[in-house]
Amino acid sequence: MEEEAELKEVINGHDDKNVKEEIFTKVVRAGKRTYFFDVKATRKDDYYLTITESKKRLGKEGKVFYEKHKIFLYKEDFEKFTDGLRDAVVYIENGKDETAAPEPFSMDEPLEESNALTAEVFTNVEFEDLGKK
Repeated sequence: MEEEAELKEVINGHDDKNVKEEIFTKVVRAGKRTYFFDVKATRKDDYYLTITESKKRLGKEGKVFYEKHKIFLYKEDFEKFTDGLRDAVVYIENGKDETAAPEPFSMDEPLEESNALTAEVFTNVEFEDLGKK
């Protein structure tokens, strides 16, 4: 826990302004990287999210430093961002775009057995029944 606080201090520059505006923090360690999900507030108390990727690096003269990349994500963009993230994750997991429109049906291609239409699917209509009431 102390290590996370030190890392956080290095990344955010531990001053009163940052401490006041942080509402919630979630730290995710993933191999050589650490991700910080920080909920912050604007002066008007609107919440937004910062996502920070931090990597510990060894600089010149053997000095340790943290390389960081930060994304600011605002409330009005949450839905589009999560949709895009979900689509990308599904693509990586399945190897195909699940959001793409299905390929159009072609009469030239044979139907798979599971999709084949048979006469049993349709109602059996007898011509003699058409004239009766």
